[in-house]
Amino acid sequence: MNGVHDMGGMQDFGPVVPEPNEPIFHADWERQVLALTLAMAAPGGWNIDMSRHARESLPPAQYLSSSYYQIWLAGLEKLMSERGLLTGEEIETGRAAEPPKSVDRILKAENVAGVLASGTPYERPADEPARFKTGDRVRARNLHPEGHTRLVRYVRGHAGTITRVHGCHVFPDASAHGLGERAHWLYSVRFTARELWGEEASARDTVQVDLWEPYLEPA
Repeated sequence: MNGVHDMGGMQDFGPVVPEPNEPIFHADWERQVLALTLAMAAPGGWNIDMSRHARESLPPAQYLSSSYYQIWLAGLEKLMSERGLLTGEEIETGRAAEPPKSVDRILKAENVAGVLASGTPYERPADEPARFKTGDRVRARNLHPEGHTRLVRYVRGHAGTITRVHGCHVFPDASAHGLGERAHWLYSVRFTARELWGEEASARDTVQVDLWEPYLEPA
């Protein structure tokens, strides 16, 4: 999906200005939003790709006028509303309007540390050999899917070089929509700045992008 979140390389948004000594959270409510989003994934039944898609498919005006964790909160509300775990009235009032729903999985407080420490590996066994190898020249396909994708717009149609083969990983374009894992080979691809942005770009600069095999074709 070509959402407003995919603004890499776009003009008129200004430079990225890092905040000196930036804290992990700027307010306590941001910490709570992160905790709620992670904890609700168990009873809500969503995965990281579904969670990303919920945030990245917010209306552009809402997305661009929201802070990072305001976007996370809006994404959480969207995920819960879609699954009948939250109503518009409850979002407006901040109070439960109905008794708690029965869910199959609950992340209990005593299990949080263990779950976070174990992480969520997304590498999967390969069903077939990789199509590309390190050093191969490839071109990012010019795709514009209606659903979720991690194929950033500024590399579409441009040629680069495979610099690393990461193995097979869950394919987010399918996983985000409950279509199964459909694991594919994942590669790091190096693009020159001039390939992406023309002769005015620095001849020394390059960009590395991790791209799944369905995003690529031989160059």
